[in-house]
Amino acid sequence: MADATTCYLSLGSNLGDRAANLADALRRLRNHPQLQILNVSSVYQTAPVGPQDQPDFYNIVAQVEANCTVKELLEIAQQVEQEMGRVREEHWGPRNIDIDILLYGTETIDTPELQVPHPQMMQRQFVLVPLAEIAPDLILPNGQTAADAALPDDPTIQCLDIQLW
Repeated sequence: MADATTCYLSLGSNLGDRAANLADALRRLRNHPQLQILNVSSVYQTAPVGPQDQPDFYNIVAQVEANCTVKELLEIAQQVEQEMGRVREEHWGPRNIDIDILLYGTETIDTPELQVPHPQMMQRQFVLVPLAEIAPDLILPNGQTAADAALPDDPTIQCLDIQLW
């Protein structure tokens, strides 16, 4: 893709068939004419952030070439969530699919609708470990590489043997 921007997306699911939800979201993103998925991490199982009385999450990170603006990428991600029936009832509550923009090239965006780099990514091993798997040398906003920021031995994250694509 000419003039495309390399982006990283975090996808998570903790309702229904979590693996099928992630695979469906990847398929929908892959089929979008402005996106090309370059790489996808393994599936990781983690405890929920926020309310603990909900199922564990399955999480992945995808490296994507986006031939669109970051605002358009957000709209694409939200459209996929909506098409898949995502319901936003509770902050950090259970959901069948969640798609977050972690990084959009080297850009910094700080608007009420969107913050990139994702403001909590450096505190979330369920983001950093899969990110380090597919882009270990990626320089993060704090200057560390993804590999240096990730704690793959963190007991709260478990790599699963699930193929999504």
